[in-house]
Amino acid sequence: MVSVHTSPIAQPGTGDAGGMNVYILEVARRLVADGIEVDLFTRATSSAQAEIVDLQPGLRLRHIPAGPYEGLSKEDLPGQLCAFAAGMMRVAAAAPPGYYDLVHSHYWLSGQVSWLAADRWGVPLVHTMHTMARVKNLHLADGDTPEPLGREIGEAQVVEAADRLVANTVDEAHELIELYAADPAKVVVAEPGVDLATFTPGPQRQARAALGLPADALVALFVGRIQPLKAPDVLIRAAAELVRRRPEVRSRLVVAVLGGASGAGARSPMGLPELAERLGIGDVVRFIPPVERATLAQWYRAADLVTVPSYSESFGLVALEALACGTPVVAARVGGLPTAVGDGGVLVEGHDTCEWATAMERVLYTPGLREALSRNAVRHASDYGWERTAATLRTVYEQAVASRLGVPINGADALHGIPPAVIP
Repeated sequence: MVSVHTSPIAQPGTGDAGGMNVYILEVARRLVADGIEVDLFTRATSSAQAEIVDLQPGLRLRHIPAGPYEGLSKEDLPGQLCAFAAGMMRVAAAAPPGYYDLVHSHYWLSGQVSWLAADRWGVPLVHTMHTMARVKNLHLADGDTPEPLGREIGEAQVVEAADRLVANTVDEAHELIELYAADPAKVVVAEPGVDLATFTPGPQRQARAALGLPADALVALFVGRIQPLKAPDVLIRAAAELVRRRPEVRSRLVVAVLGGASGAGARSPMGLPELAERLGIGDVVRFIPPVERATLAQWYRAADLVTVPSYSESFGLVALEALACGTPVVAARVGGLPTAVGDGGVLVEGHDTCEWATAMERVLYTPGLREALSRNAVRHASDYGWERTAATLRTVYEQAVASRLGVPINGADALHGIPPAVIP
């Protein structure tokens, strides 16, 4: 598996680490448990990193030097793909012939280097987009920067070259076909999962005591990277409107924003503390840096609701993790979130402050609703163990190896929506 721009073992919620990191590591572990050896390739970001890290028997993390260790953003990495590909070639050259049976790339940058690797090794390429430029550009937050044409071109090339394309949801499969002219025969849906051993229901009072939260608080939680695309400001604005409607809630309300700056949010800080102060709720908003998984599960259990207001979301692992802990979710009706949320929460059309405040108010104050959603949440999440995702992927791998449909590196000549002059 290849993840150029972010390590599968990086802490989710900061930098470029998020749901994709969780996906890769969790799936890899399940594949290894099923008898498949997995090498994870990622870019080295420190001279102190070992070249090879044995995560467990059969699962290795390989750090590939490509450009300076520090100071490069995700947007700088296209210039380092040749260096990364060369590193992958050196690894394969030192291994026995035919060592790798298949390459599974994650995100378009990885798809570019994996296209070359699969072509040179004579093995199939399986690719998972996780996010797509043409989809993101259709759902930009105010002030957010559109994804560049270079990314669109790169994605179109990977779509053309891949033997199999793995979509997170049926809707994402349709987007691959409609926006990128993907061959429907190559598109397979493998819904992401959740670690059902870590994210489990538990006593709310106990979780709040562990986190230093009042037992009688009303807790609204955001978990994720702090960037316009994820829209944490929507929660803060909605909370301010809720306080305006119900002044008595101020003494109990806790709005927790858990995560670190990323992407556009790192380049141009969103100013969330200033926004909270300006809206008059600086006293109820808490900002928490990313935490390890066991503590994250405690935050989910401590919350009365978890908000996922993203403008675009391939799936929404945060929603599924919250549901597995029995916490209702209020989410935007975008991307894969309707699938992830199911009947364990409330979906909101758009990002209007009043609409979001109404949805939060409904969950918090409608008698019996939170309890019903909580029961639905646990039941819905129970169908999404990572074992199911890994089993689907194993079938995809077996089919790809059997069919050997690979496109040579110079064979992509009909890329959807790309001028011929830029087709390699």
